[in-house]
Amino acid sequence: MFELTSVAGKRLDQFVADELPRYSRSRIQDWIKQGFVLVDGAARKASFVLRGAEQIVVHPGHLPPLNASPEDIPLDILYEDAGLVAINKAAGMTVHKGAGVHSGTLVNALLHRYQTLSTVSGDERPGIVHRLDRYTSGVLLVARNDEVHRKLQEQFADRTVEKRYVALVHGHMDADTGTINKAIRRSMIVRFKMQAGEEGRKALTEWRVRQKYESFTLLDVRIGTGRTHQIRVHLASTRHPVAGDKIYGAPPHASGRFFLHAARIEFTNPSTGERQTIEAPMPPELTSWLAELA
Repeated sequence: MFELTSVAGKRLDQFVADELPRYSRSRIQDWIKQGFVLVDGAARKASFVLRGAEQIVVHPGHLPPLNASPEDIPLDILYEDAGLVAINKAAGMTVHKGAGVHSGTLVNALLHRYQTLSTVSGDERPGIVHRLDRYTSGVLLVARNDEVHRKLQEQFADRTVEKRYVALVHGHMDADTGTINKAIRRSMIVRFKMQAGEEGRKALTEWRVRQKYESFTLLDVRIGTGRTHQIRVHLASTRHPVAGDKIYGAPPHASGRFFLHAARIEFTNPSTGERQTIEAPMPPELTSWLAELA
């Protein structure tokens, strides 16, 4: 059971999904329909708009067995042991199903290769401890059993996992290094976008200039939190959107993706107890993109 205090202005399903990100929006909507989510002791519709300060109690419903289907899709394995796998995710691959995507996902590929994965994140996200946006490439950790999954989750919650990205942005930054400390929440106007400001969940992004081009800057980026679209929305809020990211104000690129790559992750391996660093090489389409600018 989860006990939450509501925030004014949000739909009930949106608020619960934001507070319990391990569960999918569709699953939470099912729980609301079944009366497993109560607002001040009463069942409400998913579209119910919260006034603020209501007490919300969530009784998670039963999670059925995995329903994702194995698919024979090639994977770029950076590292694997009995407890976890590190994948070099290609841009264009969705991590798990949702929003009209029901096949060809990383989960489908993982189930074909490994058959069993951790069940902590539910039937739609087996093995998934964290995620990358569809058009972000790079290293992503996957748990093969529940014990490893929970230990990795604890590290993410304690912010002892260090994630570093490479991003190409429009224009030139005002300094060689900087920090963006703005809260992030879902846009009230365009639901698939996020926005940075004073309201929302706390988010911290640090950046450092790696190389300057005539009209672009290549950045090394480190995030202290893992919010949806965090790097993209934070950099766009400084008027330096990620190159190719048409959702946040940049013109599209011929590659069909935006220039954001998860280059490195450092964490404590639950199986060995030792700190481990895994790096993902920059994909060819991004190295070619930089060559065009040189």
